[in-house]
Parts: sequence; C-alpha cells; structure tokens
Amino acid sequence: MIQQIAFIAVTLLAFGLAWRSFSRVRRNILLGQDEKISGDTGKRWRNVLLVSFGQQKMFSRWIPAIFHFFIYAAFLITQVELIEIFIDGVSGHHRFFADKLGGFYTFVISFIEVLSILAFVGTIIFLARRNLLKVPRFWTVEMKGWPRLDGNLILIFEIILLIGIFSMNGADTLLQDINPQHYPETGRLAVSTWLGPALFGGLSEGALQVVERFGWWLHLLMVFVFLNYLPYSKHLHILLAFPNTYYARLKPRGEMENMPEVMNEVKSMMGLSESGEDEAMDMDAELPEFGSNDVFTLSWKNIMDAYSCTECGRCTSVCPANITGKKLSPRKILMDIRDRAEEVGRNIESGNEEYARDKSMPVSKNNYDDGKSLFDYTTPEEIHACTTCNACVEACPVLINPLEPILKMRRYEILTLSQGPQEWVPMFTSMENSGSAWAIPEDRDNWAREAMKG
Repeated sequence: MIQQIAFIAVTLLAFGLAWRSFSRVRRNILLGQDEKISGDTGKRWRNVLLVSFGQQKMFSRWIPAIFHFFIYAAFLITQVELIEIFIDGVSGHHRFFADKLGGFYTFVISFIEVLSILAFVGTIIFLARRNLLKVPRFWTVEMKGWPRLDGNLILIFEIILLIGIFSMNGADTLLQDINPQHYPETGRLAVSTWLGPALFGGLSEGALQVVERFGWWLHLLMVFVFLNYLPYSKHLHILLAFPNTYYARLKPRGEMENMPEVMNEVKSMMGLSESGEDEAMDMDAELPEFGSNDVFTLSWKNIMDAYSCTECGRCTSVCPANITGKKLSPRKILMDIRDRAEEVGRNIESGNEEYARDKSMPVSKNNYDDGKSLFDYTTPEEIHACTTCNACVEACPVLINPLEPILKMRRYEILTLSQGPQEWVPMFTSMENSGSAWAIPEDRDNWAREAMKG
C-alpha cells in the first residue's frame, strides 16, 4: 500500500512539472506570427509515416541510421512494458499481463529485451562517435558547452533505463522459482533467462526482491526524469518531429515565399494595382516592415522548426558556405532562434516591467521590448553567406527548413533597414534604376530581337 501511495504521488508530481514545462514550450512557439497551413492532408500524413515513424531521411547515412533505429525502436516498443509498470504501480498487482497473455507475453517482453540490447550497442557507439572519434559535426563552435553535454546526457540516461529493465527482469526470473505466488511465470525471456542467473544467481530471496524493486523504480524514475528533461533538450524532437513533419512545407524546396506587401507596393508604383488605377501613396503612413528581425515576426512554424531541431548537424555538414570556411551554420541559426524564444519567454514570464514597451501595461507578446533581436544572436555575416541552394533543407531528417528564417532576416536587413553588404549595393541600385543587374539601361532582350531580325 505504501508503494502504491508513493507511486501515485511521484507520478502526479512528475506529470505536473512536465505539463508546466511543455506549456512554456507551447507559449514560446506561439510567440511567432500566425501562419495558415494548407495543402494535401494525405501527403502530410505520408510525411509523418515515412519521415517520423519510418526514419526515411536518416538512411541517407546508413551506419548512424541503423544504430539510431535500434534506439528509436526500443524507445517505442518499451512503452508497452511501461504501461504494465503503471498498472502494477496503481493496482499493486505484479506482472499484470503475464498470466493473461501467456506465450504472447513472453514474446513481447523478449522482443523488448532484444531491442534493448541493440539499443545498448547503439548507445555505446554513439557515445564513442561523439567523444572518442569526435565526428567533426559534433565539435563545431555552436556545439560547445550545453549542446555537447546534452547529447551525452541523453545517451547516459538510455543506459540507466536499460540497467533498470534488466535488473527488474533478471531478478524477477529467479524470484519466479522461489515465490511463484507473487511472481507470475513469464516464460523463458530472450535475455533475462540467462542474464538474471549470471548476475544475481547467488543472492538470497530478500536481496533479489531489493534488486527487482530497485530496477522497477529506477526504470520508472528515469522515465519521469526523461519526461521533464525533454523541454530543455534537443531531444524534444522525439515528440515534435511528428507535428513538425505534418506541418512541413509541401511546395517545391526551391520556391521562395511571396511577399504580398512588396508586390502591392511595386504594383502601385507601376500603376498595376488591381483596381486598374494608380493609388495615391499616403506619405504619412507608417512604412511597413519586411522580413523578420525577431521571433515575433517569424511564424510559429519557424519557431517549431527550431524546437524540433535534432542538432545532428547534417544541414551544416552539407552547407557549401560552411564547407568553404564561411561563418554560416544552418544548425546554429535554428539554435539561435530557440535560444531567443527561450529568452523572450522567460522575460515575459517574469512580468518585469522593464521588458514592456508600454510601461502602463503588463509585459506580453504584444507589449515587449528588451532592446534586442535575433541579430544579437545571428550576425549579418552569417546570413549573407547563404547561397539559397537548399542543401540544408534537403538534408534535414525531420523536414526543417533552415533557409526560410535566413531569407526572412536577410529581407528585413535589406528592405526594412536598407542595409546589406557593400558589394550588393551597386546591384540593387542598378536593378532599381535600369531593371538590370549590370547597369545596362537598354532592354536586356535586344539581342534576341536582333537575332530574330537576322
């Protein structure tokens, strides 16, 4: 009875804290502007099934993909055993499904154990890749400090989870022979049937009970730690990858987003407005802002992309600008957006009036100004280096589009701030004055007309 009370208390506390943390993530994502998501629903579900569940894009690199799949599959299937742990915790009935499912129960738990061994192998290999082989994409500048520690912590958590599973199952297989009334027969499990006697064969019944309960509680508590750790970790992609792939862009990757504000301004200037008449420009009207300079002017989908980022570095590793030594790292752009959203969210939550644009009103999404923007995280040099080749978009395993916020920030800099690299200014001036990038005032298609005459 004491254990059941303890289980319920710990569970309620863990889920309460997790709800609070995930609510903050949702609030931060919604700092962005509204964006209408449209398109073929069937294609969206296909993305979810193939990319999120099927790990399709991971397999462009076979070796890490296989070991990642071991961990991913073990994570999914192990939830079956976790359901039983929850039922046991509430009811106090040990191995609730064992005597009800019989041989099928043996198969399921054995399958989980085999996957867990494969996951253990994958975990060790990933730890070695990060810390011994030092794969270059895990040792770039933006991966220093917390990002690198975060990548290692989750792998260590995985090992602790596996220790809990095999401690519980291993001791349980021995206790079934000693006290079958309390420990139902599970059949011959694929791993624990031989691992249990090998590790715990010389222990007394009391010691075995301690080991079994230790494994049970260790696995449960690590699940709760993991649940509350996710909102602060890149491993939030375990959950967000599914909605992120569903809401991913369906248009061709090379197609740039139209800017109706710019189009309408140009039409008005050229007398091509929809009304067919020139519209007088209100000289006193506030000039519109184009592009994005902060999380408030990005869309919520851009911010969700940042929270869904796995920090795997595949985007940066294929970026031609980065490969040639330029400062641009698409992964860092997304990490900057997430860091900025976190900062803004914390400041709004604090309620401190110094962050309010209008001091007479409480600080909020629509009443916020801390004197900073995304340009305090991402430098112009980084966004200027982008060639818009879409290599980063193609490489992302969860259909994130790093190019979109880069273009939005570049548009803000050029169209709103009238700034940009000096070498770009002559081109913009020429296009504005003569419609040509090379400052040639004649019609650019003169040569074609001449050829046709000939």
